[in-house]
Order: sequence, then structure tokens, then C-alpha cells
Amino acid sequence: METKLMTIETLFGPEIITLPCKPIKFRQIRAVYEKLEVREEVQAYLPPDRRYTSPEQISQIFSFLTSESKEYFFTLHLDGKNKIHCLDCVSVGSLNQSIVHPREVFKTALLSSAAAIILVHNHPTGDPSPSSEDITITRRLKEAGELIGIKVLDHIIVGSEGTCSFVERGLV
Repeated sequence: METKLMTIETLFGPEIITLPCKPIKFRQIRAVYEKLEVREEVQAYLPPDRRYTSPEQISQIFSFLTSESKEYFFTLHLDGKNKIHCLDCVSVGSLNQSIVHPREVFKTALLSSAAAIILVHNHPTGDPSPSSEDITITRRLKEAGELIGIKVLDHIIVGSEGTCSFVERGLV
């Protein structure tokens, strides 16, 4: 550790003292992406150049959520041509709720440079009808996205009794 010499005035005149120099430490954040490698034939399931333009396309991808016993909330990050750029599992909840906050949704969307996002979650009860909480959080996310320049294109709820698109119901 380095030391620093400093002169101070005392009752008896100037005096030289030594002070230890302490390092200043900061936390640095780096965006780290993780590539997941799927070793199955998924070309028909998720073609790399597919543009996603309808809720049915997204519903098909997330149909596996109908058999889940917990609520999962995902965001699909899309580029400027509506191609999937990234996928984020924002929250895993309980039987009938998951905690979703705009900060968590847009943190990864900003890091991935998403032009738009699509929200997807499941209702383990099977009924895809949106709850009042679903409608409220979608409005909050849409407003937050408008502020930072990331458009919320749709919110899709998957259930064993069908799917619900907020765009098709006029809720977005």
C-alpha cells in the first residue's frame, strides 16, 4: 500500500505526517450473453429467418407451457424485422401468479438491443382469460417501453383451454 506525505499545522509548527492511500473500488457491469445450443432438429420449430407477425405463431412456440404447474413469464426480444433475437425467462411464479416488474423486463431488452418485445405467460389453471393484474402490468410495460423506445407488440397468455392475445382483444 502506498503512503502519502502531508504537512499539517500544529501548535508547535508544521509537522509532516504520512497517510496510507486507500484504493477506491467500483462495481462494473458488463453485458454477458449466453448462447444455448439445442441439439435437436428445430429448423421446423424455430426457423432462424422467420418473421413473427401473428399471435398464432407465438402460441405454437409456447404451447409446451400448457402442461406446466407454475406460471412462467417470458419476453421475446425482436429485432427491427420481427425476428427473434433473444428469449428471457423473466419470472417463475406459483400456481396463479408471477412477479413481473418493468425494470426486470426491460433490463435484458436493453442489453440485447431489442427493437420490440412480445410478452408471453401461461395460466396453469388452463383458462387463458387475462386477469385484472395481467391487464395492469401490460399497460405499465407498454408505457415503460414507449419511454425507452422498445415497443410492446403483444401479450399472449397460454392455457390448456386456448390462448389469448391482447392485440386481438384490443387490450394493447
